[in-house]
Amino acid sequence: MMIFSSSWLRPKRQVLIRWGLVLLVMAGIGLGTGEAACGLSLTSPQTVAYLPPGNAITDGRALLRYSLPIDNDDIRDIQATLEGLSEWLRAKRWGPVQKDIAKVERMLSRNRERILDDIPDGKRAAAISYLDDIQAQLLPVREAIDNRDRETIWLKRSAMLNDVGRIEELMVTEFPYEVPEEYSRLPQLKGRATVEFKTSKGTMQAVIDGFSAPVTGGNFIDLVQRGFYDNMEFIRAEDYYVLQTGDPEGPEEGFIDPKTGKYRAIPLEILVKGDEAPIYGATLESLGRFLDEPVLPFSAYGTLGMARPNTDPNGGSSQFFFFLFEPELTPAGLNLLDGRYTVFGYVVDNKEVLEQLGQGDKIESVRVVAGADKLVEPA
Repeated sequence: MMIFSSSWLRPKRQVLIRWGLVLLVMAGIGLGTGEAACGLSLTSPQTVAYLPPGNAITDGRALLRYSLPIDNDDIRDIQATLEGLSEWLRAKRWGPVQKDIAKVERMLSRNRERILDDIPDGKRAAAISYLDDIQAQLLPVREAIDNRDRETIWLKRSAMLNDVGRIEELMVTEFPYEVPEEYSRLPQLKGRATVEFKTSKGTMQAVIDGFSAPVTGGNFIDLVQRGFYDNMEFIRAEDYYVLQTGDPEGPEEGFIDPKTGKYRAIPLEILVKGDEAPIYGATLESLGRFLDEPVLPFSAYGTLGMARPNTDPNGGSSQFFFFLFEPELTPAGLNLLDGRYTVFGYVVDNKEVLEQLGQGDKIESVRVVAGADKLVEPA
C-alpha cells in the first residue's frame, strides 16, 4: 500500500485527503509483504463516531505504569500528579507546577504508611528506599521552579516517576488471572520482560507486558529466546504508520513450531479497562464494544502490535509491527487500531531509532535483558 503525495493540494483539502488516507491505511495490518488487510468497513460512518475523544496518554512508560494490576489510590495519586506536570511545563505555568510539587510532598508525608501497607514484607525495604529517593528529589525541583529551569524539572520528574513505577511493581504479588485452557499449550509471559533490539540503525529497548497480553507476550519472548528475529528484515515501512517485521524466509508467514511441525497461531488478545481478564479471538468492534478502552492502547510512538490475517483474529504468529504515532495523521484517542490488534508492549528507550529504519533494514539481534524468568513454557 502506498502513501500518496498530496503536496499540491490546498491546505484545508490536504488535511481532509490525509484523513481519508489514514482511514484507508488503518483499515488493517496483514501478514507478509502484500496489501494491508481490510478489517474496517469504510461505508460505516458510525464507526468513526464511536471513537473515544479526550487527551490520551502518549508516553509508553506512563501507559505501562497505569496498566499495572494494583489497587492503591495513594501511589496512583502521586503518579497522576507527577504525570500531569508535563502539561504545566510545556505551557510554562510555574504556579501550577509549584502547587503540584507541594501536593506530592504532602501526599508522601501523610500517606506513606498506606502506600507501604500494600508492599509485601520482603520488599518493604526497597519500597522505603524508593519513597525516600522521591522525597529527596523534591528539594532540587523546588529550586528549579524558582530558577524557571524546565530541563532540571523534566529530569527529576522522570526519575521520580521511575521510582513510582518501581514501587507499583513491588505491589504486584501474583498474576491476576488464568489464561483460558485452550491456550495453555502456548508460552505465557506471567509479568513483564525488557528486550533490547539491535538494529542496522541503532539500539532500542522495549518493555513487553504480560499482565495485559500474556499469550502474545509469551510467544514473542519465546521467539526472542530462540533467536527467531535475529538478522530479520523489516518487510513493510509506512511513514507515520507502521514498521513491520517477523516474516521468516520461505513460504511460511509465521513460526513453525519444531515440536509439532505446525504453524503456531496466536489469538487476538485485548484486555479492556475494568475487565478482569483479556478478551480472546474477537475484536471489540465485532462484540459491539466500540467505546471500551484497551488497557494498552495504540497511543504511543513505538507501540508494539501483533499482525494477523484480516479474516482470522486468531491467526497471528510471529509478525509484529512498531506503531509510528504521529499527532496529525493518527491522533491519540482517535485510533482505529485499538480493539482490532493486540498491543503487547512499548519501546521505552531510544525511540528515535524507529525514525531511521525502513524497509530492508534489519533487526540484527533481539535479547531479553530483564524478566526472562517470567516466561512460562507449556508442559
